[in-house]
Amino acid sequence: MTAPAPFAEIWRGPFLESVHTGHAVICDTSGQIVDAWGDPDAIVLPRSSSKMLQALPLLQSGAADAFGLTTEQLAVACASHEGAPIHVTKVGVWMKDLGLRDDAFRCGVQETRDRTLLEAQIRAGDSSCQIHNNCSGKHAGFLTLARHLGAGPEYVDPDHPVQKACLAAFEEITGETSPGYGIDGCSAPNPAATLHGIARAMARFAGAADGSPQARLHQAMRLHPDLVAGEGRACTELMRATDGKAALKTGAEGFYIAILPEKGLGIALKATCGTTRAAEAAIAALLVRLGILDANHPATLKRINAPIENWRGIQTGVLKPAAGLL
Repeated sequence: MTAPAPFAEIWRGPFLESVHTGHAVICDTSGQIVDAWGDPDAIVLPRSSSKMLQALPLLQSGAADAFGLTTEQLAVACASHEGAPIHVTKVGVWMKDLGLRDDAFRCGVQETRDRTLLEAQIRAGDSSCQIHNNCSGKHAGFLTLARHLGAGPEYVDPDHPVQKACLAAFEEITGETSPGYGIDGCSAPNPAATLHGIARAMARFAGAADGSPQARLHQAMRLHPDLVAGEGRACTELMRATDGKAALKTGAEGFYIAILPEKGLGIALKATCGTTRAAEAAIAALLVRLGILDANHPATLKRINAPIENWRGIQTGVLKPAAGLL
């Protein structure tokens, strides 16, 4: 196994205090590796970075069109959202159209990350529900597919027709037989693949013809970056900063993907330390490297060459991208 490559450096004064490492792959639409750092064959769990792969059967089956899903609903199906009003309203309308209530979800209750909504809930004596879960859009998609297939309510079971369809789509687009799965934070199976396989899948999204399920999903994400994550989040801010040239999606434990339709490229990366700041620094650096992202954009400077300040507002260090990524 090839050792992980440097992703980001933490400098405190003149001292290199910490180094984040990881694996990254850039693929073209033929599935070939254009560039790589670390080990392209590392087996990874893409976590929420695979949500657009899990949404493929929703479109491939005809369910999305049968239920008249909008681009906003397709975007939120691929989202790890904040549970803000903009997100829960979209998912709420979707569930109402399905004739389903919150108890139909199998993602679990998660507190909203929207401070204004959270404070309003506290004042009113209310609490968050499953619809506030960051994966509720994905689960609304699962429920829609289950309804379309006439399948039962336990849609996160690995043997359920919904999850069998998701695995088949995952293996087809990655070009690999998955060696297994882990159970994600939202209780759904999360298939594993090589990092190369995930990058290959993203490149196939990038090269997909207009009107195809892959193109419809990445176009929805790029059209509605606010629904994919939320204000202040890297996915939303960096997609806006690229002027729609990239569809970006984070995953837990330091994962990130990018779909670059104009370049015909897909990126997948995994920070071995599992930290968000390492993955965000790496994806921002690679987007700058490819000419997709302005190195001096405020959204970029929050992730690379970002000042580190103490509680008095004194700059004590800086987060720098590893030179090898740039």
